[in-house]
Amino acid sequence: MAQLWGGRFTKETDKLVYNFNASISFDQKFFQQDVEGSMAHVKMLARQEILTEDEKNQILEGLEGILRDVGSGKLEITDAYEDIHSFVEANLIERIGDAGKKLHTGRSRNDQVALDMKLYTRQEVIEINGLLKGLLKVIIAIMEENTETYMPGFTHLQKAQPITLAHHMGAYFEMFKRDRQRLDDIYDRMNYCPLGSGALAGTTYPLDRDYTAQLLEFDGPTLNSMDSVADRDYVIELLSALSTIMMHLSRFSEEIIIWNSNEYHFVEIDDAYSTGSSIMPQKKNPDIAELVRGKTGRVYGALVSILTTMKGIPLAYNKDMQEDKELTFDAIDTVKGCVALFTGMLKTLKFNKDVMKVSAMKGFTNATDAADYLVNHGVPFRDAHGIIGRLVLYCIEQDKAIDELSLDELKAISPVFEQDIYEAVSLETCVNKRMTIGAPGPAAMKEVIRINREYLERE
Repeated sequence: MAQLWGGRFTKETDKLVYNFNASISFDQKFFQQDVEGSMAHVKMLARQEILTEDEKNQILEGLEGILRDVGSGKLEITDAYEDIHSFVEANLIERIGDAGKKLHTGRSRNDQVALDMKLYTRQEVIEINGLLKGLLKVIIAIMEENTETYMPGFTHLQKAQPITLAHHMGAYFEMFKRDRQRLDDIYDRMNYCPLGSGALAGTTYPLDRDYTAQLLEFDGPTLNSMDSVADRDYVIELLSALSTIMMHLSRFSEEIIIWNSNEYHFVEIDDAYSTGSSIMPQKKNPDIAELVRGKTGRVYGALVSILTTMKGIPLAYNKDMQEDKELTFDAIDTVKGCVALFTGMLKTLKFNKDVMKVSAMKGFTNATDAADYLVNHGVPFRDAHGIIGRLVLYCIEQDKAIDELSLDELKAISPVFEQDIYEAVSLETCVNKRMTIGAPGPAAMKEVIRINREYLERE
C-alpha cells in the first residue's frame, strides 16, 4: 500500500480501512490536472529559489515522462496507490530519486486536491458550455426554418392559442442560453487558485502565489487559506447548474415524447434515436428522450448529496469532502452525454407541419382572438368572454371549429359578428398580429432570431 504520510504511525493501516479511505479508483480522473498543478508549483519554487534550476528541470522531466507513459499505456494507474497524488509522487521519486522528494515542498495534500478539483471542474465547465452552444445552434436553425409553421400553444396541456414552431423552440433557446450564462458565472467565481494555502494556514516558505495562479490561468490566488481548502461552493453551484440543464432537457424530452405519440403525431424521431418493441412490431419508442428524462433524477441526486455532505463540516478540511468527487464526475458525464445525444436527436427530428397546423385549427386556439374581435367592435371584454364561451360550447355540440360556422350561426350567438370575423380568427391573423418583441409574429420572431444569432457569434 503506497502512502506518503506514514511517519507518524507505528502500525500498518488495516486493509479494509485503507480501501475505504483510498480515492485512487475515482480521483485518477484528474491525473492530468495533478501533473499540471505540480509543474506550475515546481516552476514557482525554482523562481523563488526554494529549488535549484537543476532540481526543477529534473522534476519537470520526470513529470513529463510520467504524463507521456500514462498516455501511451506504458505506465498504468493502479489501486496500489492511495490516491492520484501518491501515484504521481511515488513514480517521480522512483524515476529521479531525491529530487522527486522535493516536489511537495510548501504544499499540502489539502491545497493540492483543492487545486486538482478546481482545474478539472473548470475544464468541464468549458466543455459543457460548448455542448450547449452546439444545441443552441440546432435550435436556432429550426427557428429560422419555421417562423410560419403554425401549431397550438398549450397551457395545462390544453390547447390555448396558436403560435409557431419557431416561437415554441425559442422558449428552449432562452432556457439553454441562461444555462450557459450560469456556467459563465460559475467559471468567473471559481477561477482563483488555492495552491499555496497549505493544510489550512499557509506556509512559511516564501511562495509567489500570484505567479502560480498566473501559470495555471487563474485570475489570482484565493485570499483565505482556510476557505481555500474547505470551499466546495463551486461544485455545489456546478451541480445546481447541471440540475437546471437536465430539468430543461427533461421538459423538452417530455414534449417530444408527447409529440411522438399516435394521438399527436407532431414529430417523427429518426431511427438512430429510437427503438422498437420486442413484441409489438408497430412500435417506435422515443428511448433517448425517455432516458434523458430519467437521468435527470440522477443529477439531482448528486446535488442533494454534496449539499448534505457539506452542511455540517467545520473548518477547515475534513475527509468527508472526498465525497465531492464520484457523484460530481458522474453528473458531469451524464449531462455531457445527454446534451450530445439530445442535440443529435433534435437535429434529425422531422416535424409534421400539416398535422401541427390542423391541430391548432381544431383546438379553439383562436377563441381569444374571437373575443378580441368583439371587444374591438364595442362589446365589453367580460361580456365578450361569456359570448365566446357559449360559442365554443356550440362548436363542441356541432363538432365544428369557430371558422367553420356560417355567419348566420355566429350572428345567432352575437349580432356583432360580421363577415370580417373569418379573417380575424384565421391562424395567420392570430399569429401575425402578435408583433411585440417576444411574441410569435414572424416580424417579431425574425428580430429575436437576429438577436440570438448575434449572441451565438459573440459568445
